[in-house]
Amino acid sequence: MQNVLIVGAGTGGSIILDLLQNLDFMNVRAIIDTDEQAPGIIQAKKQGIAHGTDWKSYLTDDLHIIFDVTGNKAEFTELLKARPAQTVLIPGSVANLLLKLLEENGTYIKQIHAEMHKQRMVFDSIEEGMIGINEHGTIDFFNKSASRMVGFSNDKAIGQPIRDVIPLTELPRVFQTGKAELNQELVLANGLKIVTSRYPLLDSEGKRMGAFAVFKDITEVVALAEEITDLNKVKTMLEAIIHSSDDAISVVDNHGNGILVNPAYTRITGLSEDEIIGKPANADINEGESIHMKVLQTKKPVRGVNMRIGENNREVVVNVAPIIVDQQVKGSVGVIHDITEMRNLMKELDRARTIIRKLEATYTFEDIFGGSSDIEISVEQAKLAAKSEVPVLLRGETGTGKELFAHAIHSGSKRRFHKFIRVNCATMNATAFESELFGQNGELEKGQGLFEESDQGTLFLDEVADLPLAVQQRLLTYLADGANDSNANQLSVRIITATSKNLEKAMHEGLFNEELYYVLNRISIQIAPLRSRIKDIPLIVGHLLVKLNQEFGMNIKTMTDEALERLQQYDWPGNVRELENVLSRAMIFMDSGEAVIGLDDVVKSFSSREDKDEEPFLPEKSTLTSIMDDYEKTILETALRENNGNKSLTANRLGISLRSLYYKLEKFSLV
Repeated sequence: MQNVLIVGAGTGGSIILDLLQNLDFMNVRAIIDTDEQAPGIIQAKKQGIAHGTDWKSYLTDDLHIIFDVTGNKAEFTELLKARPAQTVLIPGSVANLLLKLLEENGTYIKQIHAEMHKQRMVFDSIEEGMIGINEHGTIDFFNKSASRMVGFSNDKAIGQPIRDVIPLTELPRVFQTGKAELNQELVLANGLKIVTSRYPLLDSEGKRMGAFAVFKDITEVVALAEEITDLNKVKTMLEAIIHSSDDAISVVDNHGNGILVNPAYTRITGLSEDEIIGKPANADINEGESIHMKVLQTKKPVRGVNMRIGENNREVVVNVAPIIVDQQVKGSVGVIHDITEMRNLMKELDRARTIIRKLEATYTFEDIFGGSSDIEISVEQAKLAAKSEVPVLLRGETGTGKELFAHAIHSGSKRRFHKFIRVNCATMNATAFESELFGQNGELEKGQGLFEESDQGTLFLDEVADLPLAVQQRLLTYLADGANDSNANQLSVRIITATSKNLEKAMHEGLFNEELYYVLNRISIQIAPLRSRIKDIPLIVGHLLVKLNQEFGMNIKTMTDEALERLQQYDWPGNVRELENVLSRAMIFMDSGEAVIGLDDVVKSFSSREDKDEEPFLPEKSTLTSIMDDYEKTILETALRENNGNKSLTANRLGISLRSLYYKLEKFSLV
């Protein structure tokens, strides 16, 4: 440590004081100046350094250097004489030269430090880890990314043997061989996967000074590669599904250019894949606008649109939905149903319906919908009745579903594999009824009468209160003891009856046989009206929509809450049958492509019914299917009349294709 005395506290003296204060090997004993307001004196006071106006008291034997920056020759001469022999006296001119050298040195040192700091910031800001070792295998460089990946702080890593920090490193080998090793995989002690490149460090003469490694975390890259592999598998599977679909599928990008079609698409349109891929979405359309472009503009799906596409001018129904990723439309996907092919299926279905009507199709208890206590009690009673052979009497208002219960009882009984015959007593000719029921001569002869046809099965007598008294007596005889008919014991028929009338009143007025009443009433099941189980309406509506969609060839999904609330506010004198009619009309009033029944549709349906002078209920028919056929025919006739016979306008009004309209007109002989 060198003890220093500064004589002169002006600008030069204060600069020397600053410089010496930053040197660890210099100790400023004091600074002297006759002016106590000199800059160096003020600075010394602040820093707690000795100062004064007379230098004589500081000339001690342990004083090594005196800086004279007074510029006074007499002062210098006096200091030269008075100084201890071992003390070096540096005059002002030399001090100024030394001052400049020190200033330049300080500037260079600052520049070097700044450059080193900048380089360190660069090394610490990159994602790659960097580690350097010297010739002894000790770490002398370690950036922030290396610290993060390896799990060692910079302070703990610097000066440590490299294998204490990274046990499996090969940096010492690179130093020994002098050969670089590129893109080597390595697993760190903490399980992190890295890829590293190692290089030897050489000086200007080619001598090895150490080794350096640059490495990158590839854990996420490996996971991403595995994910991409899985995605490729999913893509391959989805492409296989798309290509195996019988429905035509097309996909366009956000500009409306085709990017994918399946074989079914080329088959239906008659266009090759090259004629679609990369081309605008309307390239395959002969009639109508491009639904793909409409969906891309509105960002909303469009369903159930009739149009013609392709060289074969095929009529199709198109459903298109947008492809949205991160709230951005990336394209759209369309599914196309060929109505030409569907028409053959519809004909087959119609033939099947005809056969089913002839065989009197039955329902099961699963077709009875409702969760109210009234309907649940009725179902439980009906299930018990299905297990027995005694007559059953179903009671309830018109349209409550008595026939449905009769079907369910038959389907749940041991007779379910035999015929279910329904007879509407209210519509039968009174004079011919007995022969129709029991045979030409009122005898249960083989091959004649409904009893014979119902053998081993179930005979359902609807509106039994309207049976003529003579037939009532004949039925009573059969039920009581077989009427001693020679063939009676050979027949086994289950009797289920139903009525919407007050049998007790009819019996009191002499219109219904009292003994028959008690025989038929052994199991009596009361079916609640719809107004007493309003909460069941949403469930019933869901079931009816499925049924009506099949009947009308539509695709209605559901109803709005407002529409359902409107239905639940109505009294339903016609019960479930009236509800079905209201839904049918509401579906007819909907615009093409709509999939949800709204409040306006329901209101229109009610209004159209209220404007009619005729009875609010459809007449009784043999089956519900035949009733719906008649209703569909009426709708077609009305729509044709409203559009002055124009079939294109009629098809558009009903939301069906022109080909479907022609099929239905042919079916109901309206052409």
